[in-house]
Amino acid sequence: MVKKYWLLKEEPNKYSYDDLIKNKKTVWDGVGNNLALKNIRNISKGDEAFFYHTGKEKSVIGIVEVTKDPYSDPNKDDNRFVVFNVKPIKKLKRPVSLKEIKANKIFKEFELVRIPRLSVMPVTKKYWDTIIKLSNQKNDF
Repeated sequence: MVKKYWLLKEEPNKYSYDDLIKNKKTVWDGVGNNLALKNIRNISKGDEAFFYHTGKEKSVIGIVEVTKDPYSDPNKDDNRFVVFNVKPIKKLKRPVSLKEIKANKIFKEFELVRIPRLSVMPVTKKYWDTIIKLSNQKNDF
């Protein structure tokens, strides 16, 4: 099975990457957008995802691993709503900001740039590797 890559958005004052580190795992829930739910259904155990802080930060902060395939949200009476489990892998060496991503032409087709309100989105290997590389470099923004 080929590992896939994702980006998961969360408001840090609601649930931050540091909260996830402290908790060691969480259920990724609360998603209602149809396209985001479709993306969740394509997630598999073993996939990795960037944890992105929305709000004032607007930055990729860390990496998580999917530890359980998507399943019906036990808190909803509608099977349309799905959730999955994640655990932290590591914080990035430094956050990579949305401003930095938007300034890089490589990302012009990235959903983060094209569909900014989408909370769960696929990340190509090229985008994944570029964000990792950027996180290891000095921030010019």
